Amino acid sequence: MFAAEFDAIVNKRRSNRSYDPAVEVPDTVITKGLEQAILSPNSSNMQLWEFHWIKDPALKERFHAICLNQSAAKTSKHLVAFVTRGDLWKKHADWNLNNVKADIGDREPTKREKRGLQYYSFIMPIAYRNDALGISTLIRKIVCFVMGFKNPFMRIGGSRDQRVVVHKSCALAAQTFMLSMTAQGYDTCPMEGFDSLRARKALNLPSGAEVGMIVSVGKGTEAGIHGPRRRIPFEEVVIVH
Repeated sequence: MFAAEFDAIVNKRRSNRSYDPAVEVPDTVITKGLEQAILSPNSSNMQLWEFHWIKDPALKERFHAICLNQSAAKTSKHLVAFVTRGDLWKKHADWNLNNVKADIGDREPTKREKRGLQYYSFIMPIAYRNDALGISTLIRKIVCFVMGFKNPFMRIGGSRDQRVVVHKSCALAAQTFMLSMTAQGYDTCPMEGFDSLRARKALNLPSGAEVGMIVSVGKGTEAGIHGPRRRIPFEEVVIVH
């Protein structure tokens, strides 16, 4: 039963670029979608994301221009910006570390818990720490080279690799949100076409934050679907080894 329901949701979800102005989307629907987005898989449970729900009418109007006046933005009832927060790595690593410590309490930690303590107190700082002189990046590259010389090793060198990790996690959350909207009877459009500098300024984001995508929400119309769904054939994109 659940497989059939999920199949229906995946097939129903389309990027809709024009919404019915007469149909409102209750706040409870967006709240539910964001609650489910928080449950998305993410790298090391670091949850280096923020979901900016743009509700203020003036700010929403401002984002119409930021989103290059796309119909998906102008006709939407809600906008949600999915933002990466790689700059919060230490705060989130400490949060995870404290959770592991709380689970242990006064008893002797298990092997898995010992690994958790080491992971968030030692491994995460190596993976995410940066400095103005680039020393942390150099150390990471040396560690990756030495540890990966004979054996497989995850290679996180500079800030580019860190950005890829956090953007992947943020994109997973955005997809969960969009599927949630479909399941609740509404439509979405993920927008990558926007002025990233103005979006950051409008949301008052710090320099370490990036807007991955902006998702519009509303009740889609037939005009909002730009033709049939076409995909590259299965046999061209699925490679079986």
